[in-house]
Amino acid sequence: MANLFATKSLTSLLSEAGETGEHSLKRTLGVFQLTALGVGAVIGAGIFVMSGLGASMAGPGLMLSFVLSGTGCAFAALCYAEFAAMIPLAGSAYTYAYATLGELFAWIIGWDLTLEYAMGASTVSSGWSNHFIELLEIFHLRMPLWLAYDHWTGLRIAENVIARQMAQASDASLVPGTQAFLTKVADIMSAQSPDLLQRAHELLNAPHLFGYEIGVNVPAFMIALVITAILAVGIKESARFNSTIVVIKVAVVLFVIGLGFRYVNFSNWGHDWSSFAPNGFAGIGAAAAYIFFAYIGFDAVSTTAQEAKNPQRDLPIGIILSLLICTALYILVAGVLTGMVPWRDVNIEAPIARAFLDRGLSGASHIITLGALAGLTSVMLVMLLGQTRVLYSMAKDGLLPAKFFAAVHPKWRTPWKNTILVGLIAAIVGSITPIDDIGRMVNIGTLLAFVIVCIAVMVLRSTNPGQPRPFRTPWVPLVPILGILFNGYMMIRLGKWNWIRLVLWLAIGLVVYFTYSVKHSKVQALEGSSK
Repeated sequence: MANLFATKSLTSLLSEAGETGEHSLKRTLGVFQLTALGVGAVIGAGIFVMSGLGASMAGPGLMLSFVLSGTGCAFAALCYAEFAAMIPLAGSAYTYAYATLGELFAWIIGWDLTLEYAMGASTVSSGWSNHFIELLEIFHLRMPLWLAYDHWTGLRIAENVIARQMAQASDASLVPGTQAFLTKVADIMSAQSPDLLQRAHELLNAPHLFGYEIGVNVPAFMIALVITAILAVGIKESARFNSTIVVIKVAVVLFVIGLGFRYVNFSNWGHDWSSFAPNGFAGIGAAAAYIFFAYIGFDAVSTTAQEAKNPQRDLPIGIILSLLICTALYILVAGVLTGMVPWRDVNIEAPIARAFLDRGLSGASHIITLGALAGLTSVMLVMLLGQTRVLYSMAKDGLLPAKFFAAVHPKWRTPWKNTILVGLIAAIVGSITPIDDIGRMVNIGTLLAFVIVCIAVMVLRSTNPGQPRPFRTPWVPLVPILGILFNGYMMIRLGKWNWIRLVLWLAIGLVVYFTYSVKHSKVQALEGSSK
């Protein structure tokens, strides 16, 4: 009978962390590269999009919403930092759970991280495709809808285009992007009139295969393959590419802040609490729950622990510094947006770009599109990087086939086989699947990882109080408990269908665990030999 809660000893973990040679991962990342990975994972298109709906909830108080969301992430980040410095191995929350809560919990969180990273990368590849299409349109280039989107998304886009035309034809006073306009468009689309459907299929103009319309998101497929190739060639090359992209997108964000501040009308921020937070603290809290997901990704820094030059010092710095940088940029962007535009007039769909377009600054809106494209490129790279390192760690422990998932290329020093597999899956899923629902699953998976890491810190403080800790989470157990409460509350807010999907995904994972992993586990083998 297997001991499902057998833990992996810290001695064994630290021994693995000291491995060298052509079959181990290459330690090449410094503070700058680690911080860039964190910033690269967090700042995507969300900073240019999520702020719109957030402003409609919180008004100018959106700035405080970003503070609240950042604080919630900070609780988890401080817990991640202690583990990353203490156990400098690839695997992130999976490895930390193995050392504290046991193999079954480690498997659950490893399987859960697969959902976060691989499906997250697929979601981001589709988002990248949308911005790439916007960039092409700047140069008056257009792709057929059936080559720019999967079939279902392409048809929905076509319906949306026709519905917008019908909305404007019905009421010329409606301003595109406003809540009234979007409500009218939603009403037309929900009615699904024969005229709407016919015109949408004509606009889609998709070829047929076996009598069915087809659609393939070619840009999403290609960018996933390009990122995969970069990751397979080497961690140093991947980090250099990511750092370059991060510099570009941070420069774009700073450009938006600098140029936008010149157009800020301070009276738009209000003159008292009721005008600063028109919906009170409830509105600020609701916006914080929504924009919280703009922060997801900083935990991916810990998956590169085995490739950091000085992980005990550099990993905590990289995790915490990247979160601080992103929070500061988010707050400044929120301040500029709500200062440029009265909060009731903020465009929901493209808030930042529309704020500049309304002032005749079309060039600035093009730069914002470029920044969003760069942002999503680095997000995808870090997500795929995190996924491959988690699979590598699980395979090293025997929970997945080691000959494939833990195979390290002798020259590139990367887990190249599992990198190629993960990249292909992300490319295929992102190119043919409407992944809105899968994208929502990513959020609940990430929050579960945050909660488990917060629990694990308290457990390890109890079971191994004397173990050297290069970085210590302050105010334990207060900080971990706050992390559990805050992130657990966010999980509850996601609704029952996300919980159902999570349970189904974990059920599939348990089938894999009990049919393969438990029989090949190295920890279980040690347990058996010691009896």
